[in-house]
Amino acid sequence: MLLLFLLSLGNKIAYTQPHQKPGFISRYWNKLVNDTSANAKSQFLVYPTLAYAPETSWEFGLSSLYVFYAKGDTNNRLSEINGFTFLTLKRQYGFWFDHALYSHENKWFSLGRLRLQSFPLLYHGIGPDSPEEHLAQVNANLLQIRERVLRKIYPSLYFGLEVDYQRLSSVEFELNTDEPIDHPPGSTGSANLGVGLGILYDNRHNVLNVRKGFFSELSLLNYDKNRGSDFSFTSVISDTRIYRPINKRDVLAAQVFGQFNFGNPPFNQLSLLGGESIMRGYYLGRFRDNNQIAAQVEYRFLPLPLGFTKRVGAAVFAGSGTVFNSVRTLQFHDFVWSAGAGLRFLIFPKKDIFTRLDVAFTQEGPGFYIFIGEAF
Repeated sequence: MLLLFLLSLGNKIAYTQPHQKPGFISRYWNKLVNDTSANAKSQFLVYPTLAYAPETSWEFGLSSLYVFYAKGDTNNRLSEINGFTFLTLKRQYGFWFDHALYSHENKWFSLGRLRLQSFPLLYHGIGPDSPEEHLAQVNANLLQIRERVLRKIYPSLYFGLEVDYQRLSSVEFELNTDEPIDHPPGSTGSANLGVGLGILYDNRHNVLNVRKGFFSELSLLNYDKNRGSDFSFTSVISDTRIYRPINKRDVLAAQVFGQFNFGNPPFNQLSLLGGESIMRGYYLGRFRDNNQIAAQVEYRFLPLPLGFTKRVGAAVFAGSGTVFNSVRTLQFHDFVWSAGAGLRFLIFPKKDIFTRLDVAFTQEGPGFYIFIGEAF
């Protein structure tokens, strides 16, 4: 909502004094709100964020988004780089940096993330029956670097190397119960380096708002004490998404996601259910175990047929998922559900990029999300 308010305010600023030479702020907002850039030209956006949570108090942040086509050729797929930095009144901080980059003619695809943060994690225990009230607040410093560099080997089919490094340090469990708890593996911190392979099929043109396409990734990462990791385990991730246009405006999207760990992973690298992408409404890590399966479906009105504007859209979504220790412990009654709706605002009309405000409901309450680009 803050972003939409600023966009509205910026639109007024850009036009209240037509006889005066516009200043930097007016030019910036006019370029942003009215998308005056050529379609092939790169675009950069910076905007503030504000949030509140009991474990962090007030959080002040700054987000940025850079989108472009390789060599300015719109036949290439749209690449995006986004960053987010924040600081809380409890002196917690973080820096997130994600990217999805396509080279000219889409021959190379680089997908990666960087996480550097000192931020509390809520630990509810392990397994699908973990209690709704968290057992402990985990204060720790996290560094994660994950990179996938893939080469096109067939139209829309990519194959390549994957690397993942995660380091959790200065770990402190603040118990939220008078009863003692069993501290999980990795509760004193760990550093783990995973290397592996990935194969990916991707014919999406705009990863921030897919109108039609198919995406499927299968990756394998091995963490080994012989390569300097504190724990030895293997992680297999499967992620499949399909997008079908219903008409010129509306899109039906679906996703099935699975993560399966073999060996002895630390608690912070177990399969974590929840977050801003799949199973919205649940805190990321509300449920954790060796494995997870989750699926969601979303219907997108992009934009709504309002008549007076083509920049406002909406979406409705629903999902279900669970975590489990092994296949023999997988139970149907352990699946939890998530459902909700959201508003969309077309922030870059020429590149068909929306910002979203989603409200998700679960058995345990609602969750709210504001991001640029669709959830998946």
